[in-house]
Amino acid sequence: MRTVLSTKILTPQQRELFLNSGLGLVEYDALQIEFLEAAIPASFPHLIFTSKNAVKAFLAQKTTLKPAAFTVFCVGEKTKALLEDFGLKVTEMAPNAVELAQLIAKNYKNESFLFPCGNQRRNELPQILKENNIRYKEIVVYKTILTPKKYDRVFDGLLFFSPSGIKSHSSENPITESWLFCIGETTAYEARKYSKNIITANKPTVENVLVQAIKKLKVND
Repeated sequence: MRTVLSTKILTPQQRELFLNSGLGLVEYDALQIEFLEAAIPASFPHLIFTSKNAVKAFLAQKTTLKPAAFTVFCVGEKTKALLEDFGLKVTEMAPNAVELAQLIAKNYKNESFLFPCGNQRRNELPQILKENNIRYKEIVVYKTILTPKKYDRVFDGLLFFSPSGIKSHSSENPITESWLFCIGETTAYEARKYSKNIITANKPTVENVLVQAIKKLKVND
């Protein structure tokens, strides 16, 4: 039986989707997220979120400010859905951080933004905001901790959901012989440092990563 390793613990529904394919599955969390306390300034009317972790960490902050008082800009459908679950209205959404930053630079150049993020956030969005002289403040509300696990075997496929997940897993395991299934282009960019056997999801969702792995490994079974 061909077996795939997920570097993230799947939900019961995701696990069922995969196991119904007849492929084997091993899973673990290659990363842990720790929320951090941060001072939330009141002088920025707009929020930018590039991940669900940033949303959760920001909403966990002890502050008298009401999240609903902000207008919200975000990356990805899953992040947008989470924000709406918390009762926040999303003004603009883009499929990735670069496109969101470009949208802000084009249509909201004179506005000011608060950017809650993690300690390993990527540079593209802040760089574009700086280049366009857009006022923003970055606050680190969570940190990513690498929690690799060593495996004495080669998997047919590896599922990756962030560049940090690749860094974590590859620190203890060779990944050159497996197919690497990545949730998006930023993750695939990191994966290319290790392998040419890369397939990127059509949509940046866990479910689509699973579908891509099933399609590839079942076809070649």
